[in-house]
Amino acid sequence: MTPKLLVAYATRTGGTAPIAEAIANTLQVEGLNVDVGPIKEVTDVRSYDSVILGSSIRAGNWLPEMIEFMKDNLHQLQNMPVAFFTVCLTLSDDTPENRETVRKYLDPVRQLINPVIEGYFAGKMDFSRLSLPVRFLVKAMKAPEGDFRDWEKIRQWALDAKPYLVGNSITS
Repeated sequence: MTPKLLVAYATRTGGTAPIAEAIANTLQVEGLNVDVGPIKEVTDVRSYDSVILGSSIRAGNWLPEMIEFMKDNLHQLQNMPVAFFTVCLTLSDDTPENRETVRKYLDPVRQLINPVIEGYFAGKMDFSRLSLPVRFLVKAMKAPEGDFRDWEKIRQWALDAKPYLVGNSITS
């Protein structure tokens, strides 16, 4: 039986959703049974063999709805392979220092669940999708506007994650 995988994401302005979809599509091409959707629409993980959770970063943290979901489903998630991906504009300049900064943002998340693999991706900043106060704040921080997502890197990460998620012959 083909393992069933969930790719669920939390996004504030929509830039994380296409990344989750690219991950899901890559794994579907590899023959996996994959569902993908926003975390707010996921009600239960018991029907899945493994899960990929992804969130954008706001103020150095995963989005609160993702953390709440993890806490609500902690027992199930701790008993299956779980991968994380993080989307952060800091990685528009992909240096070792910036990767370490973003990696540390997940320290509190890892206290809930220890993932089998993690991915870190630059995101997309579209000032027009931000509320006026947030737009002023982001501009004051000199955040770059643009699409910094590396689709090949995202697809390759999905391929690299596959054996961690289904490699240990998950039984139903």
